[in-house]
Amino acid sequence: MKLSAWRVALRIARRDALRAKGRSALVVAMVALPVLGVTGADVVFRSAELSPAQQAVRIMGQAAGELELVERGSSVKQAPDPEKGFSVQSPKDDAKEGQAPAYTAAQRRALDTAPADLARQLLPAGATLVPERQAPYTAASSRDGLLTTRIAEADLTDPVWRGRLDLIDGRAPTADTEAAVTSDFLKRSGLRIGDRTAVRGLEGNPFTITGVYEYPGELRTTEITARPGTLIDRLPTPSGGAKGPAGPDGPTRWLVKLPAGAVLDWHEVTEVNEYGFLLTSRAVLTDPPARADVPYYAESRTRGGDGTSYFNRRDVVVLATVVGMALLEIVLLAGPAFAVGARRSRRQLGLLAAAGGERANVRAVVLGGGIVLGVTGALTGLGLGIGLVAALRTQAEEYSGQRFGHFDISPLDLLGVLLVGLVTGLLAAVVPAVQASRQDVVAALTGRDTLKPPSRRLAVLGLLMLGTGAALALYGATNGIGNSSFAVLGGSALAELGMVVLVPHLVGLFGRLGRWLPLGPRLALRDSVRHRGRTAPAVAAVMAAVAGSVAVSLYMDSLDEEYRRDYVASGPPGAVMLGTGWLDPADVKLLPQMREAIEHGIPDLGPRADVQRVHPKGDCSEDGYCGYIGVEVPKEDRCPALLPGVDLPFAERERILEADERCHTNDRRGVAFTPLSAGDATLLRNLYGVTDPKAVQALADGKAVVFDARYLKDGKVALEYTLPGTESTGGSSGDKPVRTETAVDAVLAEPSLRSPGQAVISPATAARLGFSTAPGGSVWLPAAVPSDSAQQRTDGALAKLSEHDVMKIERGYESQADLVSLGLNVFAAIVALGAAGIATGLAAADSQRDLSTLAAVGAEPRIRRTLSGFQCGVIAAMGALLGVACGVVPGVALRKVDAASSTYPGMSADEIANKATLVFPWPTVAATVVLLPLLAAALAALMTRSRITLLRRSG
Repeated sequence: MKLSAWRVALRIARRDALRAKGRSALVVAMVALPVLGVTGADVVFRSAELSPAQQAVRIMGQAAGELELVERGSSVKQAPDPEKGFSVQSPKDDAKEGQAPAYTAAQRRALDTAPADLARQLLPAGATLVPERQAPYTAASSRDGLLTTRIAEADLTDPVWRGRLDLIDGRAPTADTEAAVTSDFLKRSGLRIGDRTAVRGLEGNPFTITGVYEYPGELRTTEITARPGTLIDRLPTPSGGAKGPAGPDGPTRWLVKLPAGAVLDWHEVTEVNEYGFLLTSRAVLTDPPARADVPYYAESRTRGGDGTSYFNRRDVVVLATVVGMALLEIVLLAGPAFAVGARRSRRQLGLLAAAGGERANVRAVVLGGGIVLGVTGALTGLGLGIGLVAALRTQAEEYSGQRFGHFDISPLDLLGVLLVGLVTGLLAAVVPAVQASRQDVVAALTGRDTLKPPSRRLAVLGLLMLGTGAALALYGATNGIGNSSFAVLGGSALAELGMVVLVPHLVGLFGRLGRWLPLGPRLALRDSVRHRGRTAPAVAAVMAAVAGSVAVSLYMDSLDEEYRRDYVASGPPGAVMLGTGWLDPADVKLLPQMREAIEHGIPDLGPRADVQRVHPKGDCSEDGYCGYIGVEVPKEDRCPALLPGVDLPFAERERILEADERCHTNDRRGVAFTPLSAGDATLLRNLYGVTDPKAVQALADGKAVVFDARYLKDGKVALEYTLPGTESTGGSSGDKPVRTETAVDAVLAEPSLRSPGQAVISPATAARLGFSTAPGGSVWLPAAVPSDSAQQRTDGALAKLSEHDVMKIERGYESQADLVSLGLNVFAAIVALGAAGIATGLAAADSQRDLSTLAAVGAEPRIRRTLSGFQCGVIAAMGALLGVACGVVPGVALRKVDAASSTYPGMSADEIANKATLVFPWPTVAATVVLLPLLAAALAALMTRSRITLLRRSG
């Protein structure tokens, strides 16, 4: 076709679009919606993506670098940005048993020199170190009581912090009794600037809040910052702890300020790495070295790290499939609207053909509608997407927890999005355009339909496409056909398109059910079969919406079931646990008061079980390390690659983990207490759900109770206990820990939760074995799970006694997929109802003559309402059934990608099976197949008038 002919076609298409404003608005909305989403996501992604210079400001403010000591006496290898990876090599850890660590000269120097002094010696002359001092989470007074918060020290009047943290209200603290807080602290505490807050342990020295600041990259941080030397060193020192949170040698992280002309280059970074420091340099971030010059990357390649190609990564496969299938769905959804336009314009198109227009001219008019409406929808979505992000920028930043680097609009990205909208409109108009160009001219001018049976060749082609697409998606997802992204996306799309090609033939097969239906449904079904040209696009649209819903529901339900199976409970459902077996000595002394607070705050707890932790050293001091006791499997069943003291090359270790069945175990456990605990029958019931009288009697008889058959051999369980060694000065290992193993008579009990590597003995048995016991906590098992309000009330009471989180309530696995699934199902239902409604409106227009005939022969007025309802219901039912079949393919394929990408050497058979778990979404399918057609039929019937106007029959 000539360009002038296309101009005429586009002019006609624009006129038709303005004439049928409702239909045009529908198509524009269908195209604009995905464009809006993609545009918004692109602008947000580009704006949140920091440039190297912006990233440097977030990390180090206005400093030249950030220096951190990882471990004294070690060396590190790092990426140019340490957040992207680093490795630590410690001679102390690599030393064989009985041998002294082989320190390098640099590592020895790091051991013998204070970290801050060593840093000044290594950095360029004139460098200034600004300490970054942050303490662990504690609590501070709020309007309602105590708020858990992080504390820090910094001179916020120093411009070096600008960009790392920004003062957004008030002023920086200038006195020792003043502090600044984050906006999150201010919001959660209920305080205001000018109010006072006291940190736990310093209640007599409260701070006045003078300013509010934020971390641009961590907006949800709850923190108090006071001037250097006014807060952290004044905190009470935990018993047995170091001198303050920074340790005995002072801070281990600094901002580095350099004199004019000095720079921290890559050579400087690799030099300080030899002494155990990580260095994030502004100069290196903005001008990184070649990848070949980074030792960390060379080491990663040697170990086989990061070997997965981009398009085979799990997240990329999922994203590509979702985006691709969404675009295909939009194409299929917009198709019925163009079919409506083509059929309503068939007389006009017939006149065009009668006047000498070729088929290409007729196709061009319909395709012109796709171009006009596609470009309009794309531009509308583009403008709305950019405007929406600009209007909601603050909310988007707060929701994501970080500020944008800048508001970035990428012209090339948006041009690509615009082309996607144009292509979407064109693809949606292709089938109606071909159908319009093939219509009989006389039939188009007289308004009569030309009924043709579906092509068997197309049916065979559709079957081949369906089978090939399903095989490509399911097999190619994990077996290396091309790459996983293209295999899953291409196969799923091909299978769905194959089903679309099959729709006209399948509609005819559905029509055979009409002989067993009452009059109304029979007329509706036969009318749909007779007019396949309008029925097939509508069925395909409903099928696309339902397929998307079923695919996502299958994937989400299966993923949720995987998480449910992988979830490791810390006790029976509803168990209330005090302590973790490693309580701070100060908390141990307060156990009686804590127990009283819990029993007062939570009603009907039932009998209490006290947990005694067991350790092998009978004379250990309150603050010392008392050794460790582990519950082990028999020696012949232990994984050779994980034995203590075994040092294997990485490749050999991976080979053994992959090949040796003894290494394929799942030893994850949720019980928070020590592997070997001492207690009575109540402990067995409250912590493990064991009520077996035989286990209770065995415990009383001095035997151990184990909960995994792998740990029991010939009626005994192996206990390996490690006595602490001594550490010589200078960081050498001194005496290695002494490991001893003993066998104890044991019985097997069936717990209500996974408990590998766990055993319970009585206190008397612990004493008989030469072990000592100490209070470790308590466990209650109420008849009902405590309410959230009772837990909050009890947490508040415990916060007055301890600064740690000492209580946990086991509430079981909490699914997060229900709300997502509900939203997707509602969206699919709305789209399916819309597609069915479009087809029903077209069918009603085409059925005017039939309805006139029915009225003329005496049919009741409700026949029109009934017929419209059943027409809509039939289309929705056919589309729903086919959509369920189509949705299974991408859902199963994505689960296969999950299973293939999540395995690692040493993974147990149960864990591998969980990764491949498939859960068919029966509730979603039932609601879709049954409720959707009923709802569609009811809405169509309610919105259709019963009275009709008799029309003059043409011809």
